[in-house]
Amino acid sequence: MRESGVLMHLSSLPSPYGIGTMGKEAFRFVDFLAKAGQKIWQILPITPTGYGDSPYQSFSTYAGNPYFIDLDLLCKSGLLKKGEYASINWGDDPCAVDYEKLFQNRLPLLKKAAARFFAAPPKDYETFVCEQTAWLEDYALFMSLKTENGGAPWYEWPEEVRRHRYDALQSTYARLYDDVLFWRFVQYTFYKQWNALKAYANHSGIEILGDLPIYVAHDSADVWAHPELFELDEDLNPIEVAGCPPDYFSETGQLWGNPVYRWQVHRETGYEWWLGRIAHATQVYDRVRIDHFRGFESFWAIPAGDETAVNGCWKAGPGMELFHRVNQRLGSAKIVAEDLGLITPQVRALLEESGYPGMKVLAFAFTPGVDSDYLPFHYTSNCICYTGTHDNETVLGWLRSLSKAELSYVKNYTRAKTIEDCAQNIIALAWSSPADTAIAQMQDFIGLGNEARMNTPSTPSGNWRWRARKEHLNARLASKMLALTKLYWR
Repeated sequence: MRESGVLMHLSSLPSPYGIGTMGKEAFRFVDFLAKAGQKIWQILPITPTGYGDSPYQSFSTYAGNPYFIDLDLLCKSGLLKKGEYASINWGDDPCAVDYEKLFQNRLPLLKKAAARFFAAPPKDYETFVCEQTAWLEDYALFMSLKTENGGAPWYEWPEEVRRHRYDALQSTYARLYDDVLFWRFVQYTFYKQWNALKAYANHSGIEILGDLPIYVAHDSADVWAHPELFELDEDLNPIEVAGCPPDYFSETGQLWGNPVYRWQVHRETGYEWWLGRIAHATQVYDRVRIDHFRGFESFWAIPAGDETAVNGCWKAGPGMELFHRVNQRLGSAKIVAEDLGLITPQVRALLEESGYPGMKVLAFAFTPGVDSDYLPFHYTSNCICYTGTHDNETVLGWLRSLSKAELSYVKNYTRAKTIEDCAQNIIALAWSSPADTAIAQMQDFIGLGNEARMNTPSTPSGNWRWRARKEHLNARLASKMLALTKLYWR
């Protein structure tokens, strides 16, 4: 079945409170997608943002981001008063997230809501806590201890809690009980709002394509609770960290800094940690994009402490053995393989055996004189064609950055005279391609340049900030998208 969709993170939705949330504007965006004839809403990880405000450096692979909790919904349920948050300065630019202001102002409001909530908690609260205990208690303790230790990473905490020792955790639980309750409340509230939004999207004929990063942050509840699963030394510091070798994005590679996995230990445990993680993702989303799929065939391991990714080396991943276990446990889960980067015959073989659709990015296709695999006539139907991903420039920004020869090639290929027409024809090229699924960033439909770029790899700050204006998501654009989608039978 041919289909299409839009890539836009929750954070990029319009909102008067500093960042997109799971409130009214999210439901309006679902309505916009439905009117535009789209079937997929792709988002980035909805987990808490960590270092560099990145959703790929989260404190938990399971927890939801507190910033996405809608304040008006809390007000409607009686947990907040409008005057407690309406006059707060959430930022001066409605097109950019101000993470510092969110950090300063969001949690105090949620604590007020929590105090009112626990005066008479609803019956489904205890059900949620019991169902999510496998990860929730570690996360609640982790965040409580992080607060107690001034926000320091867990590997700088006192020895007994740093090593996740049972007796120390029991005494911590008693000492920080009120904080633990607060973090439970945050997750209960997040998932209550999220489930309502997802149900509305599904009822509107739209599936949510979520994102599962291959790696987790060193400073996370996941590594703190299960250090044996990661390449850490006796002091719990990384021995090797993850990244990418030099490539299209960076001459010195990408140094992500996440600890790499002890795959032998995962194998000995039947990949239970991974099975739990993927199972959770398939419950939260309708479809799951597994980030950096090539890392399951082999991964780039960089000596901890290096300042670039240049001195890394390839090491073997679990290969199809992991995904055989996934298929046994989860059956026909809808998984997308992010197969970008250095793709070898071995990676292609893994993708083919898995049966997962891979990704084709048109921004990689146009090198004069090169018969690129990313040109649409090479596609099979079992793939997703993207104009660009969150790591790319917007299409308009990319076109403006091309050399004269490169731009001439793209214009000739898309039969366009101006850069603006070329940008729109790139979207049409994706929609007309043989790929079963075509997806474009919302920025590309709106026609924005690199001022709306979501992320620039290997830059530690200034990313993940772009937000749409309410007026961007108008009936005229929805009608234009619908016409394109009907034209190419998506």
